[in-house]
Parts: sequence; C-alpha cells; structure tokens
Amino acid sequence: MKILIVDDEPDILELLEYNLAREGYEILTAHDGEEGLKVAEQEKPDLILLDIMMPKMDGVEACRRIRALPFGKKPFIVFLTARGEEYSEIAGLEAGADDYITKPIKPRVLTTRLQAIMRRGNSEGETISDHEISGGKIVIEDLEILPEEYVVKKKGKALNLPKKEFDLLYFLASQPGRVFTREILLENVWGENVHVVDRTVDVHVRKLREKIGKKWIKTVQGVGYKFAGKK
Repeated sequence: MKILIVDDEPDILELLEYNLAREGYEILTAHDGEEGLKVAEQEKPDLILLDIMMPKMDGVEACRRIRALPFGKKPFIVFLTARGEEYSEIAGLEAGADDYITKPIKPRVLTTRLQAIMRRGNSEGETISDHEISGGKIVIEDLEILPEEYVVKKKGKALNLPKKEFDLLYFLASQPGRVFTREILLENVWGENVHVVDRTVDVHVRKLREKIGKKWIKTVQGVGYKFAGKK
C-alpha cells in the first residue's frame, strides 16, 4: 500500500512518515499542494494524507486537481487540518475527500483510522443491500451503475465520481423507493467508526444531482433521501 503525505510542517511530515513506515506502508512525501499534485500524478498512490492550509496550493484545490487525474483506481484522500470548523470539513468533502482528521494527530489513532478506510475500500459493496441485481449492475433508463468497474454512465458517457459519491449512489439505487435517514446512510456508506457530520450526506447528494440529474435522488422532508427510479 502506497501512501502520499502532503504537509508543509516538517515535524508532522517526519512523524507521520516514521509511524506509517513502521506499519509496512510505502511512504511518499510532499511539502505543498503543487508538489503533492506532481507526486500523485507520477506515483499513483493508494491513499493521500493532505493538509488543508499549505503554501502555493492549499489542500482543497490540490484535492480537486488530484480527483481530475486519470487514475486507474481512485486513491482515498484524507484531509489533515488543525482547523476544526465545520465549513473546513464541508469544503474538503465537496472537493472529493473521503475522510477528515483534525490535528494534533495521534499516530496510533491515525493508523487505526487508515486501516478502517482501506478495509472499507477492499470490501466495497459488503454493506450494500442484497437486493437482486443482475451481475451487480444497475440499469435504469439512461443511467448505468457498474460496480465491478466502479463506473457510472449517463446516456453511455462515463461520469467522474469520487468513491463516496459512487458508493452512496449505488446504495440508494440498489433499493429504489426506500427512504433512508442520513444516519443510516452514514453508517452504511461511510462506516460506523468514521466521524463525519450529517451534512456530509447532503453535500454528496448535491454533487450527485449535479452530475446525474435531479430526478433520481429525492428528498423526503424531515426524514432523508430515496432513489426515485424503478428497475
């Protein structure tokens, strides 16, 4: 497993590099967003730890640009930041991050969180309903959701979806018409041990609607969301 750490604070970079290397990970480092973008493009890491407040290019912009790179399998992106305000978390999630960890960082807690994130990635679909879908693929009108390829197509054109947007769409579409609360969506898509706010779901739903159209995911006021299509 190859991990890229991007942080402009040498002490934090050294601390994370030392502790993650001890866990057996291959570690790459960068000191700002621009350098991180270059290393990500060249090395194609499996996971990126990305500080938000950095010179030259901040973490949010770096995340957006990394998400636009042509990876075979999209990397996990986890933000590291000393800023605990909710708006920072939402900005990071909107840019395509998978998780968010606030400094000061405890190495043992960090490695546990990263292991949980990667376990979820290696067992994609296990928390998704067992609703019968031929070959795992969902086809509704002009929308195709292909879990084996991790691709969504609209009218035959592939859409660029970050991992969590894809997971959320697949979970909802696997049980059309069923209403899910934000808490249930967080538990099944993000996992019980991931500390994210309820608005995380709202952000991802909004991003999905921008890409696949507004008609597919409906808001049930005071409850949550449902997928409107029928197989």
